[in-house]
Amino acid sequence: MNRLAKPEDFSFIYHLYMHPENNRWLLYDQMDEPSFQSIFDELVKRGHLYIYEADGLPAGMFKLQPMRYRNSHIIYLGGVAVALEYKGKGHGSKIITESVSIAHQLGFKRIELTVATENEKAIHLYERHGFQKEGVLKNYSYLKDEDVYLDEWVMGLMIGG
Repeated sequence: MNRLAKPEDFSFIYHLYMHPENNRWLLYDQMDEPSFQSIFDELVKRGHLYIYEADGLPAGMFKLQPMRYRNSHIIYLGGVAVALEYKGKGHGSKIITESVSIAHQLGFKRIELTVATENEKAIHLYERHGFQKEGVLKNYSYLKDEDVYLDEWVMGLMIGG
């Protein structure tokens, strides 16, 4: 089950984003809780951040961010992460299935995402759900702590006919 994130989800989301196994693949550099608070508050306010629950407990997250104007048929999927204790149990696949369903229910025709070209596990997950590689963005993400740039695939999926 998925639900929109609420202010009381801060600690869960913060620890998902900042955990070393997840952080390399997500949008935000390592930071302390006070620094992350305004980012979290904005995501909650805009209604872009979702909590994925398993057995009634938070088990993962994802963001769905609508685009505008000529791209208003597109929604961007990002911030996909599964809590460590739930990894390897099919929850990533459930998150993708449910995020596509939400996007469809909201009337979007296309979902797109970017994923580091070296994040093979995530790439395979997205491909299993029908996402197709569409191009590479060179030096797209900068990892300040490692002083390295990552190339990212743009992947897309048409939905809803």
